[in-house]
Amino acid sequence: MDVNDLPLRRSRKLGRFRLHALEAGLQRLDGGAMFGVVPKPLWEKRIPADERNRIPLALRCLLVETPDALVLIDNGVGNKEDEKFRGIYGIENEGTPTRLEDAIRDAGFSPDDVDIVIDTHLHFDHAGGNTFRDDEGEVRLAFPRARYIVRRGEWEYAHSRNERIRASYLPHNFEPVERAGRLELIDGEPEIVPGVTLLHTPGHTPHHQSVLLRSEGESACFLADVIPTSAHLPLPWIMGYDVEPLVTLESKRTILERARREEWLLIFEHDPTVAWGRLDPGEEKPTLVPDA
Repeated sequence: MDVNDLPLRRSRKLGRFRLHALEAGLQRLDGGAMFGVVPKPLWEKRIPADERNRIPLALRCLLVETPDALVLIDNGVGNKEDEKFRGIYGIENEGTPTRLEDAIRDAGFSPDDVDIVIDTHLHFDHAGGNTFRDDEGEVRLAFPRARYIVRRGEWEYAHSRNERIRASYLPHNFEPVERAGRLELIDGEPEIVPGVTLLHTPGHTPHHQSVLLRSEGESACFLADVIPTSAHLPLPWIMGYDVEPLVTLESKRTILERARREEWLLIFEHDPTVAWGRLDPGEEKPTLVPDA
């Protein structure tokens, strides 16, 4: 699989909202790390690995048109990293300046139209596109008119710089947002605009969040890294990257129980082929019915 196998975007309605799943590129991470304690003979049936044991992972972001605001959830890797970094992580996201901005334009908007950016957490593959490097080498905000929403605990955790996590948190992805006065730190589970609510789903990081969307009786959840692909739906299938895997387990249990009960559309950030789907009500184990 390469990035050209992906459409720029997939769109659908959710009540009065319009959702655009933006395919902001691909990365390739070690399959063993992505599936933790799950043996390779099991996970490679879901997502086959390459000769370096890496699996393809989408960098899928979500653009949400609501009656009140244009909201972007996560923003991929950005364009600031060097060739060595891109090679290690198998990143393909070329565009103007990245494939994310191309996908936003394909949806009929420009980066200047985005009112709110929600960072589910500040890892480089989720928040790297907060900023971009221009032709003169300066790092600038990718969405200059937007409010950038980050959990206060995640902001503090990103600055703890301990050896276990610091490679995932690159300051040029988020420090310029604060300097520009566009950063908004939140606590709890607020409704950012009508129908867009943040859910605390810890485990991958202690302050990871997912995003619940509700309009006219319909609901969807952008899962981010609590359930990064549809292959991670089984409760014990948890990433080795998670700093608190047993906490992830309980976050997943809560999310999946609500998703089944309230018939949520589940949106996957990293699944290489499945953008969204619903749980099969006829199956006891969490089984996805993909949605076109």
